[in-house]
Amino acid sequence: MDFTIKTMADYAAEGKSPEVLFWVGCAGSFDDRAKKITKAFCKILNKIGVEFAVLGQEESCTGDPAKRAGNEFVFQMMALTNIEVLNAYEVKKIVTACPHCFNTLKNEYPSLGGKYEVLHHTQFLKDLMNDGRLKIEGGSFKGKKITFHDPCYLGRGNDEYEAPRMLLEKLDAELVEMKRCKTNGLCCGAGGAQMFKEPEKGNKDINVERTEEALSFEPKIIATGCPFCNTMMTDGVKHFNKNTEVEVKDIVELLAEADDL
Repeated sequence: MDFTIKTMADYAAEGKSPEVLFWVGCAGSFDDRAKKITKAFCKILNKIGVEFAVLGQEESCTGDPAKRAGNEFVFQMMALTNIEVLNAYEVKKIVTACPHCFNTLKNEYPSLGGKYEVLHHTQFLKDLMNDGRLKIEGGSFKGKKITFHDPCYLGRGNDEYEAPRMLLEKLDAELVEMKRCKTNGLCCGAGGAQMFKEPEKGNKDINVERTEEALSFEPKIIATGCPFCNTMMTDGVKHFNKNTEVEVKDIVELLAEADDL
């Protein structure tokens, strides 16, 4: 990237505060595939002039996997550490590309003293689009068939179905819905800390089941809004060797490509 991303510490040193804190999350920081989602989002924000900052070395895991795995003690330790940092910087608004971070920061931090306006990256970009700050022209995707996989913690967990679809519709693509979508969506198999363990024995892995459903519509792209979903759907596509030409991409990657960033 040909621009510098400031930290909250940088802003504090200048006596300023950014418009929004970008919570990168563990996947967006360390997973090579998810880093591309992080970069695409930063490119979009930089291009349209949104002042944002990251915590950098001061960011830690939200504690979501620990909580989902049943370790409430570890979760609260991690959460309280993060809340101390966030409150010290007087953070008001947070955006994240991970629905797991989004759900935890939005719904589970307030009772521990961490009260912020928390947005998923698709919600934040939708707001920017509605305000006229973000203009999307998706000529390069015109006529291409895209199907969107609802992340559980964004959709059924927080009742957000429209923001990602509003952004995808701006790409002039042909958006096709899977039979199990929105309130009836099927999990990719990575939620509830399942990302970090092997699946139990069964007839078929759930990510393969979900990918099979997506591929039945013969899309060019399977769009996701979660780094975990991205991994699971990508692995699912690889399972069907003949369909490796189908791409799995986060919505912000598609927006960045449409704008040729």
